[in-house]
Amino acid sequence: MDNLDPPGAAGAAVSNVPEFSVSELSFALKREIETAFPRVRVRGEISQPSFPRSGHCYFRLKDENAVIDGVAWKGTIPRLGIKIEEGLEVIATGKLTTYAGSSRYQIIVDRLELAGEGALLKLLEDRRKKLQAEGLFDPDRKRELPFLPEVVGVVTSPSGAVIRDILHRLADRFPRHVLVWPVAVQGEKAAAEVAAAIAGFNRLSVGGKVPRPDVLIVARGGGSLEDLWAFNEEIVVRAAAASEIPLISAVGHETDTTLIDFASDRRAPTPSAAAEMAVPVRADLVTETLDYAKRLTGGMTRLLREQAMELAGLVRGLGDPRRLIEERQQRLDVSGERLALATRQLVDRRTTALAAARLIEPHAVIAAKEQLLSAETRALRSAMERFKGDTLQKIDRTSDRLDQFGERLKRAGGDLLERGLQRVEQAAKLMESYSFHSVLGRGFALVRDQDGAPVLAAAGVRAGDALKIQFADGNVDTRATDAPVSAPRPASPPRRRDGGGGTQGSLL
Repeated sequence: MDNLDPPGAAGAAVSNVPEFSVSELSFALKREIETAFPRVRVRGEISQPSFPRSGHCYFRLKDENAVIDGVAWKGTIPRLGIKIEEGLEVIATGKLTTYAGSSRYQIIVDRLELAGEGALLKLLEDRRKKLQAEGLFDPDRKRELPFLPEVVGVVTSPSGAVIRDILHRLADRFPRHVLVWPVAVQGEKAAAEVAAAIAGFNRLSVGGKVPRPDVLIVARGGGSLEDLWAFNEEIVVRAAAASEIPLISAVGHETDTTLIDFASDRRAPTPSAAAEMAVPVRADLVTETLDYAKRLTGGMTRLLREQAMELAGLVRGLGDPRRLIEERQQRLDVSGERLALATRQLVDRRTTALAAARLIEPHAVIAAKEQLLSAETRALRSAMERFKGDTLQKIDRTSDRLDQFGERLKRAGGDLLERGLQRVEQAAKLMESYSFHSVLGRGFALVRDQDGAPVLAAAGVRAGDALKIQFADGNVDTRATDAPVSAPRPASPPRRRDGGGGTQGSLL
């Protein structure tokens, strides 16, 4: 008897493979991978980083043979210490997991490290070009250091040998008031602390409770590129470039170069050299000051000596002042006696002249002046009368002459105008007699070619030429049909005495 069971019934009865849903299988794989790889370090090159609005970062880590997805959550990105950029070779540390939505496994990154010195140098060069393009390294931004600062601010680690070297060097050269802002010079917090220290010194007010430094020194001892990396961070470079206080960078040894060196106002090869740049040598200043004092004293001594010698020479050329004064006193006494005598003589002469003069009574003087004034008044009146009569006669005579001249001018103008009109009429008649229009009125006609030029002979006309004939009462346009035949000119008839020779007069 044939088996009538469904085709898959026997296989289902004998199979012991468990059945999973898609979600169950995804979660099982997720637990297995997270259990097997709770913490991994993966080295690769960052590719296709994206930053959606959520604030998370999604990227891919790749090498020459494989690719793995990576995720950095929004709260983790600020703690990474490295900006996620395309092509950056890093070592990513985190937890391996899966994303069930697309059946992918990925690494949740909570720490990033640059992989090797080559990657650091590439990142450093790219950052240097970026900041240089912004103008943070321009020489015009750099300021001169103060010659002798009162307060020196130092940003460094308080426990290292750097601060001891700086303090010792300052004490040897020129002791100054030193303010130390302790910071970490290596590690994740170093960059933020150094930038905050520079900004904090700049926020101090002049004359405040805490004195504001006149110059800053940012110092650290030598180390590898990774050890000095905090001084290559943008936050530190921007803080150094924005500092209003002149800044000296002394990071690492002479062969070490960091980005803060380009943004600072002066770079020192070592922290001790930075202290030497900050203050001069006190002993040298004392020696130089004493030398200037000696030179000034010697110069003043020589000047006074030369002035004393010149004064002595002038004294020898002058006379004895007492003798000169005595002579002037004697001349003053003589002049005083002569002045008193002359005053008495003048008074005597004036008195004698006054006594000899005859005084006239004022009323008599006034009466004489009145008589003189009356005589002058009468003379003036008579002169005015004579002038008045003569003037009126002159005016009358002048008026008569003006009337006569006006009549003569009027007659002469009329005669001149009449003669001018006669000459104009004669000229008009003469012009009319010379005009060819009067000839046209006697039956003649004027022939012109198509250009308006007069045709003076028949020989100049060809068959087909356009002609214009002008009569006395208008113009007629015509065209020559045949070429004219030259004919001998007939002899002109004898001129009659009366000027007539036919029905038509002559043009001449």
